[in-house]
Amino acid sequence: MSNMTELILPYDVETVRADFPILHEPHHDNVPLIYLDNAASSQKPLKVIEALDNYYRRYNANVHRGIHKLSEEATEAYESARIKIRKFINAGSKREIIYTKGTTEGINLVAQTWARANLQNGDVIVSTVMEHHSNIVPWQMLAMEKGVTVRYVPLLDDGTLDMEAYRKLLSEEHVKLVAVAHMSNVLGTIHPIAEMARLAHEHGALILVDGAQSVPHMPVDVQALDVDFFTFSGHKMLGPTGIGILYGRRDLLEEMPPWMGGGDMISRVTLEGSTWAELPHKFEAGTPNIAQAIGLGYAVDYLTELGMDKIHEHEKIMIEYALERLSEVPGVTVYGPEGVHKGAVAAFTVAGIHAHDVAQILDMEGIAVRAGHHCAMPLHNELHVNATARASFYLYNTPAEVDALIEGLYKAQKAFKI
Repeated sequence: MSNMTELILPYDVETVRADFPILHEPHHDNVPLIYLDNAASSQKPLKVIEALDNYYRRYNANVHRGIHKLSEEATEAYESARIKIRKFINAGSKREIIYTKGTTEGINLVAQTWARANLQNGDVIVSTVMEHHSNIVPWQMLAMEKGVTVRYVPLLDDGTLDMEAYRKLLSEEHVKLVAVAHMSNVLGTIHPIAEMARLAHEHGALILVDGAQSVPHMPVDVQALDVDFFTFSGHKMLGPTGIGILYGRRDLLEEMPPWMGGGDMISRVTLEGSTWAELPHKFEAGTPNIAQAIGLGYAVDYLTELGMDKIHEHEKIMIEYALERLSEVPGVTVYGPEGVHKGAVAAFTVAGIHAHDVAQILDMEGIAVRAGHHCAMPLHNELHVNATARASFYLYNTPAEVDALIEGLYKAQKAFKI
């Protein structure tokens, strides 16, 4: 076992933790909170919390439409956040950054616009068995409506994608879209997106990437990856809930019909018909989540200042240490790959104890983990388990918290006399 004191982290984690008020709030019976449910949602730094408060206190107004000072200030903050996000993922233009409610809405937007306009009976969408439900259900709904077929890339025994099977699926006729997560929210598997995009394009297909688990944790360059659509959620990357991003290649977005109709997405409206606003507003009907978008901009500032390379390095150290410690506990099975193919997620089972019971006992020790199928039922069927417990790490977690997790698992075994 590695000695925790020998681990050299890329930044002072205690300084980072001081920025997150909730980490200093007492949990059950005043035990300290150890938050290991970051794949579900991240905690928020004071900088983001204050940005929301500042908007509502100082310049709360609708954007784009008013000519008064409050509206102009709100519009400036709202659109400045879009520019920050464009730079953060290296999109080619701010017009390629569409505000959504989150990853799920971003995927549904593409399904209801590009896919409905371009796919027909007999066309094929290629996905994988390890997708979140949000990247399965919209395509199944489309398949029922349009007669589209969805095919799934299987797993290898090590928890990575079967790339030979992927190539074979692409070689079949009528493949029009690949829909894949950048990183599995259960196994932590990081997929070779640049290679998958290259192969998709060679076969005339587009690629949509669910980046909910990658953008918060590693540097992402959508142009280098050469993806067509890329979507992610603010709440998983220190930002507020209710805000997310869909990146799309400008030429595709220009051709796509709008999804929702209403204010702000139009250029001109008459009783006979309407014309659409320019990008990105064509896809942003109605009053948007203004405060949340501004807050996401501040979250991007925080991540940028700390450095995504350092965050990724910190998480690699954390997951390597966690996997090593988990391997010491008799009866624990960890799912997914190891090494460079795995992000900071450890889904596991404890022999003789249901995952929900594991999570409940850990919670009484102040340790927050997730238990269940994690919106990935097909993957759990492939793994032949009904549920897993999942510890997922982020920039404010420490090796000492890993040690506490391990002690909590031993307590769970003792409680169940295992």
